[in-house]
Amino acid sequence: MTAYDEVPRTTTIRDAPGLRSHEVIRVRGARENNLASLSLDIPKRCITVFTGVSGSGKSSLVFDTIARESQRLVNETYSSYAQSHLPRLSRPDVDALENLAATIVIDQKPPVANARSTVGTSTDINSMLRILFSRLGRPQAGPASSFGFNAADGMCLGCQGVGVVSDISLEEFVDRTKSLNEGAITVPGYRPGGWLVRLFVEAGGLDGDKKLADYSEPEWHELLHREAVTVPMNGINARHEGLLPRVQRTILSKDKHLVKPNLRAFMERALTDEVCPQCDGTRLNSTALLSRIKGKNIAECSSMPARELRDFVESIREPKVAPLIRSVIQSLDSLIEIGLGYLSLDRTSGSLSGGEAQRIKMVRHLGAGLTDLVYVFDEPTAGLHPHDICRMNDLLIRLRNGGNTVLVVEHRPETIAIADHIVDLGPGAGIDGGRVTYEGSLAGLRSSETITGRRLDDAIAIKASPRRWTGVLSIDSANTNNLRNVSVDIPLAVLTVVTGVAGSGKSSLLRDLIPRGENVVFLDQATIRGSRRSNPATYTGIMDAIRQAFAKANGVKPSLFSSNSEGACPSCNGNGVVYTDLAMMATVATPCDACAGRRFRSKVLEYHLRGESISAVLAMSIANARDFLDSDVDSTILDRLIDVGLGYVTLGQPLTTLSGGERQRLKLAIQLAGPGRIYVLDEPTTGLHLDDVQRLTVLLDRLVDSGLTVVAADHHRALMARADWIIDLGPGAGQDGGRIVFEGTPTELVGASQTVTAQHLRSYVGL
Repeated sequence: MTAYDEVPRTTTIRDAPGLRSHEVIRVRGARENNLASLSLDIPKRCITVFTGVSGSGKSSLVFDTIARESQRLVNETYSSYAQSHLPRLSRPDVDALENLAATIVIDQKPPVANARSTVGTSTDINSMLRILFSRLGRPQAGPASSFGFNAADGMCLGCQGVGVVSDISLEEFVDRTKSLNEGAITVPGYRPGGWLVRLFVEAGGLDGDKKLADYSEPEWHELLHREAVTVPMNGINARHEGLLPRVQRTILSKDKHLVKPNLRAFMERALTDEVCPQCDGTRLNSTALLSRIKGKNIAECSSMPARELRDFVESIREPKVAPLIRSVIQSLDSLIEIGLGYLSLDRTSGSLSGGEAQRIKMVRHLGAGLTDLVYVFDEPTAGLHPHDICRMNDLLIRLRNGGNTVLVVEHRPETIAIADHIVDLGPGAGIDGGRVTYEGSLAGLRSSETITGRRLDDAIAIKASPRRWTGVLSIDSANTNNLRNVSVDIPLAVLTVVTGVAGSGKSSLLRDLIPRGENVVFLDQATIRGSRRSNPATYTGIMDAIRQAFAKANGVKPSLFSSNSEGACPSCNGNGVVYTDLAMMATVATPCDACAGRRFRSKVLEYHLRGESISAVLAMSIANARDFLDSDVDSTILDRLIDVGLGYVTLGQPLTTLSGGERQRLKLAIQLAGPGRIYVLDEPTTGLHLDDVQRLTVLLDRLVDSGLTVVAADHHRALMARADWIIDLGPGAGQDGGRIVFEGTPTELVGASQTVTAQHLRSYVGL
């Protein structure tokens, strides 16, 4: 009997008298974020699933306490030099953590969305393939780096290893019929009379009233291509350069996935990408492409689906590289086992769906020979179809059976069902959460009175009377990514759910092909970016109105009520905490003594709005702040936040402390407050507890009833059941997907269709 078999599945710690103390991770007095001095024992070499409503403290316990302390202790074992290059982690707020092991975190962070990151580079299979070609390729091209598109000696110089070249459309930069003072520069941020335009007139000597169509060659050069110089202007030294190099440096060089929508739209208009004619999109130089193994070069191998590449590599019979071949096959087998055998190594990471990206992260660990590790997963089923969840469950079980401890933060019943041990946190969220409400088996959870227990077997009934359409939004001959000439009509004024296994083409259909316009709001899976200074009040923009209300009530400047400006506590610079550098030990964050963590100067806190200071208002929950501020600010956005279930979150809570589900709903609330009439949502149920999913379906129904159109790419069966119309893509993923396999109502889907989605929806509703 192996060590991990000593703890029976679905057993409570208290019911296992033979369990020794070193076989559990002991947590005593955890107070990180909203944890209420929580204590519990977590069995080793088991799958423990942590459940509870969004914001109940799951991430605070698993990631911010257990995983962070493990990583901190491991980092301290390295040399002082190595530690200086590692992130400095503060000790979590906990009395004791015992019997920790080295922890590997597989979180929800999206893959790097740039052209240089691919499936091959993310999984390290590309590195092994390069070594293989450096050993066996004929004619020889040099060392392994000679086959790398991110290496100087392997990349195509025509496209710098990106595979595409960009052509600038000058018409998107300037309007030749206007002068500079009339708005001839059409780049976002270059307004007439603004600083950037004045530089061309005052520093460049251009006539601000002269039409660009009348410019001479020297004037065009001054406007477009001027080399950078430093010039005095308004008492400061300013950088002056031509429009093209400035825009290239400040806008076009950025990752378009990480900029504001208006800049992204400009970048897409201004840059026309085409396949590099020099390397034909392979990214590699001619020397690398000439080298072949059994008639194929490395670019041709990288373009094969993983399952085909595996067969090719296995056919190579060279004893001198046999260990390397086994490693490549093992990694490709891992890709295939987790249902990604259709992906090619040259597929860019940014084009992967959420479900694909989550599983890609696991490939490095599945073939590892290590044991007694702690694997921590943050909602591994995010973005997965019920069919794919079965594959993910098999992987979690495989890791456990390798003698490892698997900790999973999860909401989906399919994964909760495979747990050896379940910890439910709650009973509510925020200050109402942070306590253990249940520990034990699945059967015990079902019979418990917790929110999770009550919702576990709930099934939303299929909508008996779907709404009627008022029109359609047509998509014709779509071919993005794996879509195969897809033509489909998306009905208006109803709730449409686009389904299909991960990688079937759902996001491609919606993200790239739904027209962007004033009537369309597109909500994708991009992560909310924000520092410790960012909070719901600043992120939603309502903080400006709150500052104005305080300023008006007290007859002072609004900037006094900003912890990033004049009102900031001088001791902590408005952070609320003081960071102490303990040389080679981890930096420690402690509450600021001067402001007691309130971030503002003491004088600022003396100003009140109807008896409350700015700090007290930011400490209010969104629901309480809505009532308090109703007469002072437009509370529309607060109403939206309450609608998506974030009423318990405080206005001033740092975004860095919000859970994945909370961040998703915050973004959803902001988008839903926009002016659009068509809302396109990419996996809106991601990170939501079963109770929150029901709340979301009610919200979406209410939006549609108000005359809006909602289109959601999602796998959650509760949302499918409430849909008016379903579009199912498939039948498989990658090359096996990209086709419409069903269009119709949920009733028609479960009644006649034999797709994978239909099978799982029938099971959900008990048919």
